[in-house]
Amino acid sequence: MYKIYKITSHPTVDFAAEELKKYLRMMMPFCGEISISYNPDAKDGFRLGLMQDFGLDVDEAENTALDDIIHIDTDKDGGIIAGDNMRSVLLAVYKFLTLNGCRWLFPGVDGEFIPMRDVEATKYHKLADNRYRGWCNEGAEFQQGMLDAIDFAPKIGLNVFMLEFFVPQVYYSWYYNHLHNENNIEGEPVSNDVVLQWKKACEAEIAKRSLQFHDIGHGWTGEPFGMREQDLYTEGFVNVPEEYRQYLAMKNGKRDLHNGNPSHTNICMSNPRARKYVVDCVADYAQKNSHIDYLHVWLADGTRNHCECEECQKKTPSDWYVVLLNELDAELDRRGLKTRLVFCCYTETTWPPETEKLNNPDRFTMLLGAISRKYFETISQELPPIELTKYQLNNMKLPSTIDEYIAYAREWKRRCGMPMATYEYHFYVNQYKAPDLLSYAKTIHSDILGYKKHGFLGMIEDGTQRCFFPNGFNMFVYANTLFDVSSDFDALLEDYFSHAYGEDWREVKAFFEKVYDVFTPAYIMGHKSADVTKGSYYNPEEAVKMRRMCTVADEFAPFIKAHRNMPMRAQTVAYKLLARYSELLCGFSKPCVLKALGANEEAKEAFLKLLAEFGKYEHELKAYYDQHMFGMAFDNRFLGQLHIMNIGQN
Repeated sequence: MYKIYKITSHPTVDFAAEELKKYLRMMMPFCGEISISYNPDAKDGFRLGLMQDFGLDVDEAENTALDDIIHIDTDKDGGIIAGDNMRSVLLAVYKFLTLNGCRWLFPGVDGEFIPMRDVEATKYHKLADNRYRGWCNEGAEFQQGMLDAIDFAPKIGLNVFMLEFFVPQVYYSWYYNHLHNENNIEGEPVSNDVVLQWKKACEAEIAKRSLQFHDIGHGWTGEPFGMREQDLYTEGFVNVPEEYRQYLAMKNGKRDLHNGNPSHTNICMSNPRARKYVVDCVADYAQKNSHIDYLHVWLADGTRNHCECEECQKKTPSDWYVVLLNELDAELDRRGLKTRLVFCCYTETTWPPETEKLNNPDRFTMLLGAISRKYFETISQELPPIELTKYQLNNMKLPSTIDEYIAYAREWKRRCGMPMATYEYHFYVNQYKAPDLLSYAKTIHSDILGYKKHGFLGMIEDGTQRCFFPNGFNMFVYANTLFDVSSDFDALLEDYFSHAYGEDWREVKAFFEKVYDVFTPAYIMGHKSADVTKGSYYNPEEAVKMRRMCTVADEFAPFIKAHRNMPMRAQTVAYKLLARYSELLCGFSKPCVLKALGANEEAKEAFLKLLAEFGKYEHELKAYYDQHMFGMAFDNRFLGQLHIMNIGQN
C-alpha cells in the first residue's frame, strides 16, 4: 500500500497530497487505498513539503517566495517531492506525474491523458528559468471555463494567474450575451454582483494552489472617480459625476469619457487632487486585499487621449506616471504595506520618462505590453541598432516591431532600475490568424527565448482561456519553454502530438504543414497586400492558394474518421476538435478568397454566414473554442468594425 506523508503543514500541501493520491489511483487502479497523513518525521512513502523542511539547499533561488524550484527524488515506493515554496510543492507533484507519463492536453477531465502503469524511480531538480509564467483572463469567459483554466495552469507548470478589472463584467458579458453568435443562442446576461462573486471564487481557487495572484490592471482611471467600467456592459452607459469631471483628461478642449468608457479614459495627471484620488483608492484596495501578490496599476486602455492642459504638457505621460507611482509608493509606506506593484509600459507609456525616476524600484515590476507588434515576426537574439523617437503628445506612432518595443523597455529599466516582465498577446486575436498552428508555436517559443535573452523575468499572457482549438500545443510550448528555456521545439512537438493523436501523429503534423501552404500568416495578419491602394488584404495570388483549403480538408477527412474512437478519451477529443477545425478552415477560406480578390461586400456576407453556421457548435466546443474572439479577430477585415482592443493590430 502506498503512503503519502505531508512534511509541511499548509493547505496547498494538503491539496498537492490529494492530487497525488487521485492520479496515482488512476494510474494504478488496483494498488489499493493510498493513505495521507501529516508526519514531519516520516522516512518512507511519498513525502511532500518544502525543500527547507527536508534540509535541502535553496540558495539558487533569488527569492523563494517568487522563484520556483522543483526537487524530486523517488523510487518506485516513494521518496521526496518538494519545492522551495508551497506552490512549488504542487508543481513538483504535477512534474512527478508528468515524468511518469501523465499529460494534461486541455483543461478539464476530457483533457487528461493518464496512463495505466506503475510509477518508476524519478529524479529531477530545476529552478524555473522564468519567475513569471502566467495567464490573464480575457476573451469571452464562462465561469466553469475559468475554474478549469485555473486548475489547468499549475498542471503544465504555470505559476501566475491574473484577474483583470475590479469586476470583469466585460469578459463574462461577451460569453453570456453570446456576441458574434446571437443568431444561434439567446443572450443570458449576468449581473455585476454575480460576476464579482465569480471573481472571488476564482481567487479562492488561485489561493488553494498558492499561485501568484495578480490583480486589476486597468480601472484606476475610473473607479476612484465614481465611474465603474462594468456598468457599461450592464447598463449600456456610464455617467460622469459632475464633481469629478474636472479630473478627466482634457482632449480638444473637453473633459469627457473616451469611447464612453472610464477604463479607456485618462485623467489630468498634473492635478495633485486627481492623483490623490487614485493613490488613496489603490492604497485602500491593497489594504483590504492582503491576499494579492502583485497589484497592477495601469493607466487607460487606449491611445491618444492623454491630457492636453497646459500643466500636463510640461511632462510626458510616462513622467507623470512615475510621479503617480512614487506618490503611491510613499502612501503604501505610510500605511506599512509591502504590496508589490506592477505598472505597464503600454501605448503612450512605451516611451520612457525623460525627467522622473522611481524612488523605490524594488517595489515595482514593469510590464511591457507590445500591443502593436507583428506576430509573424519574432525577437532578435541580438537587437539591431534602434533609434528611439521622442514622444509627441497624442500624435505618436506606436512601434511596429517587437525589437523596437524591447529597446524602449530597456531604456525604461536603465532610467528607473526596476525588473521587467512582459504582458503578451499570443492568445488574443492573432492566434486565429496563424491557422497552421505550428508556425505560431515556433514564434511563441522563439519569443520566450528572446525575452529571456534581453533581461525579462517572464511573461503573462493576455488571452482567452479557451485557446485549445484545435489543440493545446501553443499553450504546451508556452508553459514548457517558460519553465525551461532549453526545451527543444521539435521535442515538444513530438511529445504533445504523440500523446494527443497517438502513433499516427506525424500525419496530423503533415496536415498542419499543408494548412501553412494555404494560409500565409503574414497575409492573414494583413501585411502582404499586392496593392495597398486596393486594401490591406488584396492579393489574388493568396486567393489561389486559399481556394485549396477545402480540398485539403476533404483529403484529410478519411484519416480523421478512422481515428474518431481512440484508446484515450483525450485523444478522442483531440480528433473531434481536429474534425471541427478542418470544417472551420474550409468555411473560413471562402470569405478570405473573396477579400483577397477585392470583393469586399461578398466577403462580408460570407464571413457572417460562417459565423452563423459554425456558431451552431458553440456549446459543443465552448471549453476549447472562443467564438466571440474568433469573430473579433476579423471584425475589421470583413465587417469594418475596429474593436477598441485591437489597438495597433490588423
